[in-house]
Amino acid sequence: MTALTPSSAEPLALYIHWPFCLAKCPYCDFNSHVRERMPEARFAAALRTELAHEAARLGRRKLGSIFFGGGTPSLMAPESVAALIADATTLFEPLPNLEITLEANPTSVESGRLSAFRQAGVNRVSLGIQALDDASLKFLGREHSAKQALAALEIARGLFPRITFDLIYARPGQTLADWQAELDTALSLVADHVSLYQLTIEPGTKFEALYRTGAFTLPDEDTAARLYQETSEVTARHGLAGYEVSNYARPGSESRHNLTYWRYGDYLGLGPGAHGRITQGDALFATRRHRAPEPWADRVERTGTGQTSQDALDPTDRAREMLLMGLRVTEGINAHRFTARTGLSLQDALDPVILEAALEEGYLEQTAETLRATPEGRLRLEALLGALVL
Repeated sequence: MTALTPSSAEPLALYIHWPFCLAKCPYCDFNSHVRERMPEARFAAALRTELAHEAARLGRRKLGSIFFGGGTPSLMAPESVAALIADATTLFEPLPNLEITLEANPTSVESGRLSAFRQAGVNRVSLGIQALDDASLKFLGREHSAKQALAALEIARGLFPRITFDLIYARPGQTLADWQAELDTALSLVADHVSLYQLTIEPGTKFEALYRTGAFTLPDEDTAARLYQETSEVTARHGLAGYEVSNYARPGSESRHNLTYWRYGDYLGLGPGAHGRITQGDALFATRRHRAPEPWADRVERTGTGQTSQDALDPTDRAREMLLMGLRVTEGINAHRFTARTGLSLQDALDPVILEAALEEGYLEQTAETLRATPEGRLRLEALLGALVL
């Protein structure tokens, strides 16, 4: 059995990647690039061209969300953002509650553009704050100060109906009291949605080289686990529930765009290095675009698209991906939807011995309808998934 949910049955999520930043953060392994001069006009035009090309190929699908990510999309001209939103909502069929998110950094320049982004149609802003003390911001390579971060939150609160922001914890020397105070400060200003990430050392980053030489150390596993537990407790006091490993929201304020990823829905990724999962007929395709910005733009200008691959995923691949994404969210995986999207039953996709052990240890919960990770299981999710998924 390989039947998939028909592509027209669920709304599409649209991701638009702006690859440029003012500086490369030492912890970042995203596809981001620094340019002396920002090639705004060329890349905005290429994104519009690629969007039109994909819409012609996919047809007038329902559109549930647009997400401008990066890189630093708040470095885009608001006019470019407005044009892309207008194109997307013309070429596709937008849902009445279309969620349009733009990532922004809280430098004074970018904060000054927030009003224009709101006028362009953005209704949800994601602020990359990362820390609320200047020493930590300097360590993380950020271009803004703590004062600017708090000011940006205030500005955003007056402009956007929905706001989220990022913070990084388990930083060198960070204590439970430090983290609690930092979270309380931020959440007292904006308590709609937050993404709270544990600092990890990613391959190929500047931090990897520094960490290897002993330039800094990170909290041990027990301390990191206590910080994670503190995160859940502080956010809960502010009325936010953890609905994914690193994301917390008031009921109804969850990121609809990111839930499309975690629920293994269809998403179209545009721009350098963007990837997607698109259902066509009875097949689900993994798509990827050229990672380097200028070669991507060259391809778009020549052919209409920067896509470099489109591979049909077999049932085993689909099942593995859906498990890896779906067990991150508190709601877990619906067994019927799993079969509809992958062609396999949940039981056929899991190691039965590991599943039984994980259920006995209280890391997973399973009913006839759902498989979900418990809070204890989400703490160990990476190791658990590595053993559980066939």
